[in-house]
Amino acid sequence: MSTRSLQLWSSPYRRRWILWGILALSFLLVNVYRLSTAVISGELMDAFGTTGAQLGTLHAVFFFVYAVMQIPTGVLVDRVGPRITATVGAIVMNAGAIWFALAGDYTGALAGRFLIGLGGSVIFVSILRFCANWYRVDEFGTMNGLSFGISGVGGILSTTPFALAVDAAGWRPTVLALGAVGVAIGVLTFALVRDSAARAGLEPIENVPEQPLLSLPEVRAYLHEVLSDRWTWVASLLLYCVGGVNLTLFGLWGIPYVVQVYDTSVTFASTLTLLGGVGIMIGPPLFGRLSDLSGRRAEFVLLGPIVYTVALGTIAVLGDPPLAVVAVAFFATGALFGAVVLAYPMIQARHDDRASGIAVGTINGASFFGAASFPTLMGWALDVYWTGELLGGVRVYTVTGYRVAFAIGSAAGVVALGCAVWLYWQDVES
Repeated sequence: MSTRSLQLWSSPYRRRWILWGILALSFLLVNVYRLSTAVISGELMDAFGTTGAQLGTLHAVFFFVYAVMQIPTGVLVDRVGPRITATVGAIVMNAGAIWFALAGDYTGALAGRFLIGLGGSVIFVSILRFCANWYRVDEFGTMNGLSFGISGVGGILSTTPFALAVDAAGWRPTVLALGAVGVAIGVLTFALVRDSAARAGLEPIENVPEQPLLSLPEVRAYLHEVLSDRWTWVASLLLYCVGGVNLTLFGLWGIPYVVQVYDTSVTFASTLTLLGGVGIMIGPPLFGRLSDLSGRRAEFVLLGPIVYTVALGTIAVLGDPPLAVVAVAFFATGALFGAVVLAYPMIQARHDDRASGIAVGTINGASFFGAASFPTLMGWALDVYWTGELLGGVRVYTVTGYRVAFAIGSAAGVVALGCAVWLYWQDVES
């Protein structure tokens, strides 16, 4: 090993970035898996003979299990540590991807998608718990944003690059290859990642005290404290609405909307929705950094739902606005999600650092309950306006159906705005 490599590995300030990067690779795959169904929606409808609602359920099962697992995940990372939790999660998730790629019918695909969600559900909270162990409090907003930014990179990869890979090799070989790579990343996580600088045999990081794992009585006490906090529930509803619609738009119905309303190819439509991924890649790190520099969170959280509601409402009202307007709306909803996710450090800061996994995991589940319910809800709305026509085995929906679907998203934005206003005033009064 070279002198430079030894310096990188022996310094806790440098090694933490390497270890964060390994965890981020698993989270990258989480986002490719959860969003790529939009690109292969036609292939899935054709392969398994699904309706819009069934496709929505196939997409949503990932989010149902992901959501249900968030509080248990918070307990796991605080009780056994992020290293073991993330390792097991990565292996289960990618084994599920391999199962999904080999599925012969709808039931098998549903089971594979369930395993992908089960394993993937623990990765993000593990990353944030890792950050709480390796980074200072005044760095947490930035790390929260960077970690969310990885979801934007995954969103980008799950659009045009994934579509090109599917065109070249087919959807099954593409997903199978991703699963094999993901299992290798899981093994790497176990081999290299450590829960803290002390457990890596390094000098402690300044102003980052060692946080011992929680005992079972402490888990129960902290869980009760987090669940008894009104801020937790308001932030959860905010994330349910914005996160749920965001993941539904870019993960399922955004591409079919562009393809069917504007008569484009899937590859072109995925390029347009890629702008949402670019927004998510840019917005969270930017707003996280601005938040750490200014020491403010609530003002940014308030800004997000305002832009979100206007962007989706424009499409709902016009139905088929110029593609440039759709592009701006997709980018804006992705970027301003970076302001909304500052609710995570807001809630985390209200509780003991040792319970950061429980605090973050509790509200993180809300986004995925939203992502589990909105796809099926919008799918039902689209099925009501189905023309009865099939094109390549895919149902053709009307502009009116898509307007109703976007109106559902806009209504969720209004609810989220109410939550953001409450958090803002509570923050001002405190």
